[in-house]
Amino acid sequence: MSFEAILNTIDSFIWGPPLLILLSGTGLYLTLRLGFIQIIHLPRALAYLFKKDNVGKDKGDVSAFAALCTALAATIGTGNIVGVATAVQAGGPGAIFWMWLVALLGMATKYAECLLAVKYRVRDKNGFMAGGPMYYIERGLGIKWLAQLFAVFGILVAFFGIGTFPQVNAITQAMQDTFNIPVIITAVIITVLVALIILGGVKRIAIASSVIVPFMAILYVATSVVILVLNWGRVPDALGLIIHSAFDPQSAIGGALGFTVMKAIQSGVARGIFSNESGLGSAPIAAAAAQTKEPARQGLISMTGTFLDTIIVCTMTGIVLVLTGTWQNPNVAGAVATNLAFAQGLGTSVGATIVTIGLLFFAFTTILGWCYYGERCFVYLVGIRGIKLYRLTFIILVGAGSFLHLNLIWILADIVNGLMAFPNLIALIGLRKVVIEETKDYFARLKQDHHDRDEENDAIPQTANL
Repeated sequence: MSFEAILNTIDSFIWGPPLLILLSGTGLYLTLRLGFIQIIHLPRALAYLFKKDNVGKDKGDVSAFAALCTALAATIGTGNIVGVATAVQAGGPGAIFWMWLVALLGMATKYAECLLAVKYRVRDKNGFMAGGPMYYIERGLGIKWLAQLFAVFGILVAFFGIGTFPQVNAITQAMQDTFNIPVIITAVIITVLVALIILGGVKRIAIASSVIVPFMAILYVATSVVILVLNWGRVPDALGLIIHSAFDPQSAIGGALGFTVMKAIQSGVARGIFSNESGLGSAPIAAAAAQTKEPARQGLISMTGTFLDTIIVCTMTGIVLVLTGTWQNPNVAGAVATNLAFAQGLGTSVGATIVTIGLLFFAFTTILGWCYYGERCFVYLVGIRGIKLYRLTFIILVGAGSFLHLNLIWILADIVNGLMAFPNLIALIGLRKVVIEETKDYFARLKQDHHDRDEENDAIPQTANL
């Protein structure tokens, strides 16, 4: 049995029924107990994105919006362009439907984990906020070994999963296919740029993300909308195929293609989680740095990340792939399939150019975000003295990511992603009552006083020196 076959077996086991049930079950439970918070309070959450923080700068490292952009930098990446294409090609158009469902449930999960991140965050010896699953597992659940296990998995994801290999490989291949730039040249440039930014720490990462992410997301979505308008007559059929093949792929797209409902679910959930990271425990690490005193408020802001990432950006990619039919082309895969879909949708090669530029910036900011996530996990385990070693290792792996096989990269990324999710989901289940009580208290105060603690500028969050 080959190494890739062994990894495939491990991947199928990790992303089998237990994890799928745990992910969807946690999201469904939180959705019901929090009163469909991701639907009812989505307008409030989106409004918070444009509301200036009135909290003192000593209460966090970056603004709530910058914290969200850092999280979005890590989530809006190859999963939105390459991941959607691989999901549709592996599980059929029905995979997009299951992406939607896991995103809807994942918004409640993202709310809960980012609420806990602010509630249990602490200050490190350098005076920066430190938080995330490591801290709410240790300080909330009181299970330090599980917190350490999460941190180990977080470092593995940063080194070998979402953080490096898929992003760099996608950038270099897309630049070669679209602009005929040799892989080695792109790899060197990306590695140097990453090194220059990450050596500046979270504030430099947040600044870069706050500029790049909103601009590229708007450009990519606007281009997708133009394609949908130009091909409006095919949109209803594409949506119908997505929904039909989610439950009956053999009659929808033909049994000869080998698609099954289980494969559609597995592909949609795995790629959906890869893209929006709900339940993985990554976004809470960024949320913990936000300048806010309200855990629930940051939870609301953070859950919009899943909405923007999957419900908006991934949906655009998926519909364009289906209505153009490029997902059925066996000669293209990943970013190339999406490039071809956008070029056909616009009727010009400009479409492929926009996808490539979007992929370049999305993937680049994902590298930056995941460098920060992995670094926080590393600091939790060994302290601030090991930061330089971590960053050097990360930079080396970024340089190496261009030369690995695409299938191997995605399998390895899926495995470490799944491992990271387990301890975080256990913590969310164990701390569910804390989430529910914090939420009830927050909305009760809003209803009574029409403001929150961020607006009052009191109630300093609990901090401690590590």
